[in-house]
Amino acid sequence: MYSLLSGFYKYMFQRDQFFVLILGLDNAGKTTFLEQTKTKFNKNYQGMNLAKITSTVGLNIGKIDVSTSRLNFWDLGGQEELQSLWDKYYMESHAVIYIVDSSDRDRIDESMAAFEKMIQNEHLSGVPLMLLANKQDLEGCLKVKEIKTIFNEPLQSMGQREAWVQGVSALRGDGVQEGIDWLVEAIRRNSAARPPQQKEIT
Repeated sequence: MYSLLSGFYKYMFQRDQFFVLILGLDNAGKTTFLEQTKTKFNKNYQGMNLAKITSTVGLNIGKIDVSTSRLNFWDLGGQEELQSLWDKYYMESHAVIYIVDSSDRDRIDESMAAFEKMIQNEHLSGVPLMLLANKQDLEGCLKVKEIKTIFNEPLQSMGQREAWVQGVSALRGDGVQEGIDWLVEAIRRNSAARPPQQKEIT
């Protein structure tokens, strides 16, 4: 009887809480993606003006609820001098979203180098990863197939983990819903390896 009541209480009043890192170079569109995510998943959320978003210096946070799961996002600054702070968050994270500015061909090698360094960190071993080719709405951008080819070597070296590569336009919101849907399921499938925290519903 106790276990039945305990299960009912958890279903009604608790959520599995997960932490998701949003990484990538500065100006890749990380904060815009986070704002679109909060807008799509949080009813009555009044987001910031996407045209006025500037480079993150430090950390932006956000949260969404999907069924009985709560996703907490940490959007970290992508400037070279701030990338050294990324690994401070790896141990607590349940997934990583890595965003690439597919319109910035001049920095694609720099983005791949940061990605490669990130996935080699042992504290992210087995953590689901979503690689987003952002700014697909811009003329002349690298298409998803090209991004997959450029990032092929580090993607192949990631070991046993779920990974997903997808094109998005964070500014227009294209692909945001599909990406988060995949991420939630991947996190849940990996929850035995990285258990969620429990949190009262507020």
